[in-house]
Amino acid sequence: MARLIFRSISFILLLAFGQGLWAAEQWQRFDQSADLAALSALDNDSMHFRLLQSPVQDKNRLWQDHSAALSEMGAERYEALKPLILEADVPGLQRAVAAGQFSYTELATFYLYRLREIETDPQRYLNAVISINPQLLATSRQRDQARQEGLQTGRQIDSHSLFGIPVLLKDNIGFAGLPTTAGALALRENLSGNAFITAQLEQAGAVILGKANLSEWAYFFCEQCPSGYSAMGGQTLNPYGRLQFGTGGSSSGSGAAVAANLAAVTVGSETSGSILSPASSHSAVGLKPTTGALSRSGIVPISSSLDTAGPITRSVTDAVILFNAMAGYDQTDLAMPLISSDLQLQLREVDLQGRRLGALRSFVDDTNYQQALSVLSARGALIVETDMPEFDSEGFGQFLGAEMVRDLAAYLADYADAAVSIDSIAALQQFNNQDVDLRAPYGQALVDMMAGLQLSDEELAALRERLQSGARAALDQLFASQDIELLLSVNNRNAGIAALANYPALTLPMGFDDRGRPMGLTLLAPPFQEQLLIDIGLQFERHSQARRPPAAYQ
Repeated sequence: MARLIFRSISFILLLAFGQGLWAAEQWQRFDQSADLAALSALDNDSMHFRLLQSPVQDKNRLWQDHSAALSEMGAERYEALKPLILEADVPGLQRAVAAGQFSYTELATFYLYRLREIETDPQRYLNAVISINPQLLATSRQRDQARQEGLQTGRQIDSHSLFGIPVLLKDNIGFAGLPTTAGALALRENLSGNAFITAQLEQAGAVILGKANLSEWAYFFCEQCPSGYSAMGGQTLNPYGRLQFGTGGSSSGSGAAVAANLAAVTVGSETSGSILSPASSHSAVGLKPTTGALSRSGIVPISSSLDTAGPITRSVTDAVILFNAMAGYDQTDLAMPLISSDLQLQLREVDLQGRRLGALRSFVDDTNYQQALSVLSARGALIVETDMPEFDSEGFGQFLGAEMVRDLAAYLADYADAAVSIDSIAALQQFNNQDVDLRAPYGQALVDMMAGLQLSDEELAALRERLQSGARAALDQLFASQDIELLLSVNNRNAGIAALANYPALTLPMGFDDRGRPMGLTLLAPPFQEQLLIDIGLQFERHSQARRPPAAYQ
């Protein structure tokens, strides 16, 4: 009898432990009330969120297809892999695979395990990811097998290759394995197929990890709404201060995920500031290329005149590797000039001696900016003080709205799945009005504005020409009059004029403000001068060493 009682108690304890362990691995909808109350007390109105969690997302679905692999990895192996993977760049990850420290499959499983660990924690969840590739581990196993077969014939994977590396895409970028939603319930069933840049990534051997959260419709949807919110993914939170700092928009999930090491590298997109803002908000590197340097085919648009995809990474090296893997000539994207069918950036050593770099007087009181100038001048760069030129930006919102009315309709006709019910901005407005609390909790003021626009094709063309030629003339004149190679700015300041002038930009970590919020040094250069940005940016990164991972996510 005593033995039977002992066995019964042991079984009950084992069952309770097992249930407790399983519960810790399961996501449950959190009580948001205390966090929302704390946010409402902040002085910053942009942080007064109305909700944190998506009303439609069940996060257990993110990892449910891979539960067996997660159990096999376990906490002990996950902890052992942390120092090998966290903050590692792509060459470091490739060297570790080559050394047999882990496989590509284990690398992908690590990110899944980490995602589950963070997203089931009510004190650390970030809402940075909308969906996970159900074929992630199967594809990773294929990469491991291909690598082994290559070794048998004397072929090795280049350390600067994305082969086998998990890549997280912003959820306005098409991937055949998942819906492309732009964060919107209207596109919940949009199995649109691969964007051109996604096909390029897969051709390079990269593994698509999943889709990152974003500001819904790339932050051209509502007014006075927080950046980083979408109905599909909820409110993206900043790992450097979840209830203190905004994420920047619209590539918010891409920035938060790469900062918290939820992915090796991420892809964002920008119309005006949407790579620069989240990258600088997360002590990350963001490259906003010249529009036309990377294909936009298969990406949910705002403006075919300004839109571009681009890397968000933890290092300049990774930004170059990711850019090169996405590059390629797409004959269906009319914005692409045929500069080269295989446009590539290089990681190279340059001498900063005598290089003339423009510094804006408006940042004279910014200690991080002044320290960044010191780092560059100490390497021999000549700092030329100047002021940002003024230009007439009136009508910028109408211009973007009119282009989105046209370009979204074209996207829906050419790329959207047949299950998508909307075909225009007017249809989107009607769809959301059927359930505003669920589909547009912050309203849809910009959709309403677009639905009421009455610009003819001729009026739109004239508005585009005035805005773009004015911005380009202002920046061209500044660069010529000061004889500078590039201009140094902060975060996403001056992103609008750079976007209209089609000037590429690179933002890099340059430190933190007195509250601990990340700050970025942003380099602007004339069109198709990405290599110049990389040359200067690589030197600054190397000598500043300003990136720091978020303390609660190490």
